Amino acid sequence: DFATPRAILTGHDYEITCAAICAELGLVISGSKEGPCLIHSMNGDLLRTLEGPERLQGPESCLRPKLIQASREGHCVIYYENGLFCVFSVNGRLQATMETDDKIR
Repeated sequence: DFATPRAILTGHDYEITCAAICAELGLVISGSKEGPCLIHSMNGDLLRTLEGPERLQGPESCLRPKLIQASREGHCVIYYENGLFCVFSVNGRLQATMETDDKIR
């Protein structure tokens, strides 16, 4: 028997830097080097784009996601390279932000 992919997820223009799977909700969340985070269904359908806060967007302040974690309640926490945490709902709504100078792993 050969393993075959369940789905091929598309939508990023740059390399993937982080990803999380929420099996309870059937979602895959991924972030790329120079772009927004995307939410896909496990079947490969692109559902949402998670954009960071508008005040930080622009060519000189690109938000680069480093870590992603999803909860079974439908929340997604993204840690960006510049020390910014963002919490999104599964519907793509930005719910909270927090900045830190600490190194997060």
